[in-house]
Amino acid sequence: MIGFIGLGVMGGPMCRNMAVKHSGEVIAFDMNPQAHALLEGTGARRAESIAEVAGRADVVFLSLPGGPQVEAVCLGEGGLADGARRPAVIVDLSTTTVASARAVAGRLAERGIAFADAPVARTREAAQRGELSIMAGADEALYARIEPLLRYIGSDVTRCGEVGCGQVVKLINNALVFENTVALAEMMVLGERAGVQPAVLLDAVSKGSGDSFVLRNHGRKAMLPREFPEKSFPPEYVLKDLSYVLELAAQTGLAARVTELAQRYYAASADGGWSGRYFPSVIELIDEGAEVDAAPLAQQGRAHG
Repeated sequence: MIGFIGLGVMGGPMCRNMAVKHSGEVIAFDMNPQAHALLEGTGARRAESIAEVAGRADVVFLSLPGGPQVEAVCLGEGGLADGARRPAVIVDLSTTTVASARAVAGRLAERGIAFADAPVARTREAAQRGELSIMAGADEALYARIEPLLRYIGSDVTRCGEVGCGQVVKLINNALVFENTVALAEMMVLGERAGVQPAVLLDAVSKGSGDSFVLRNHGRKAMLPREFPEKSFPPEYVLKDLSYVLELAAQTGLAARVTELAQRYYAASADGGWSGRYFPSVIELIDEGAEVDAAPLAQQGRAHG
């Protein structure tokens, strides 16, 4: 039996795909009872607690906000490793720090539970279609066991190395998206002020070497119409991921200056009226000519952590 914990914006569609495609049973839990509505008609069972998932499932997937939540669900009181009956494997689809993934894996191993980090990339629509990109960190034997299950939710599944390596690749992926979004926003504002309509600019650049996933998705779908809905990926989530990247950079001795600059832009966006709105709204900040705070990064991290 598959267990799934966390039925949010990405977790809900992922769990639904598993419930539809898996030949066996699926049991799911979320603290919000309304989140289970997405699974109606799939045959997925609703669990009343994390402990119930632990008591029934052999492999449990997590889709949670971050490392602290993953640690609590795995190792806390009433968590997956707390009862007499425990799952054999836990696969974390969340984005966490590399250090957190490796620490959780070590503590679970002491209790006889295998752990893989398998963060996902692409959009909510890709999650709904089962076409995510998944970056897995696991030893070869564990990866062979979980890969067929990951194929229920992902069209591209890559083993990136041992535990934690999935998070390394995911964090780099996200940093590139966030940095590219700032750069594209700046150039869209520049082009318009210099007399080129934004739609014309994106069409022309998309046919040249300046094309990118960010241009075709965030540029066309959000920045061009200037539509930045709530309940999408806000600048606060960006700041969390960038703080993880900068933590990893510090641990490896890299001065990640471009990432630091992007962090300042999104901190200013969150403080400048775009908190809770889709993160490509950073174009509004740039268009307004707002000042980007040059305060020390550690100070910004305390403000937005």
